[in-house]
Amino acid sequence: MIYYTGDIHGSAFELQSLCRKMELTSDDIIVLLGDVGANYYGSKRDQRFKQALNSLGPTLLCVHGNHEQRPNTFSSYQEKTWRGGVVWFEEAFPNLLFPKDGEIFSLAGLKHLVIGGAYSVDKFYRISRGYGWWPDEQPSEEIKRYVEQQIKEKEIETLLDQWEELLEMKSRTSELDFMVAYGYAYGDGKDIKGLVKIADERMYKTKQKQKEVE
Repeated sequence: MIYYTGDIHGSAFELQSLCRKMELTSDDIIVLLGDVGANYYGSKRDQRFKQALNSLGPTLLCVHGNHEQRPNTFSSYQEKTWRGGVVWFEEAFPNLLFPKDGEIFSLAGLKHLVIGGAYSVDKFYRISRGYGWWPDEQPSEEIKRYVEQQIKEKEIETLLDQWEELLEMKSRTSELDFMVAYGYAYGDGKDIKGLVKIADERMYKTKQKQKEVE
């Protein structure tokens, strides 16, 4: 089965509880829709957290959020193809997969397009307290162009997104007429059409570009 959740922010407790309650195995997949926190500190603390996630059993597909570093900025990550799309992974933690933005993955019989990242509304709060913040938290123009190309040329049924980036993409193309799985969407992959929600009413109503707040 496939389960959808997100924003665990460096805590494995809820996923551990889920895995015990649902008796999940290596045959299951958990899609984490942003802010996993696995690449946050860049230290041994991250390693311990990733080890805890890796030991759960299911494959974890970790969509990039704004409160974490992109895996391609670490030398320890490698690329491979998984379910039709490109993911980053570390040999030490093979159950943790980080999808490349714009890639399309086949899950539960549906084609899922991934676009992660978002603008941190709490940016200055985080900086002033020494918390992590990264200037590439939002998708670059290159990533957005790739996503638009994928939408126009490929069959897509579901978007795995972390909140607000979808708003700009919808303003740039008329092709975004499919289901959206976003932070906090949760359910059984066998009934994904009934469980995945449309994000418009939950996402931010205004879009703020990074360069406008520096």
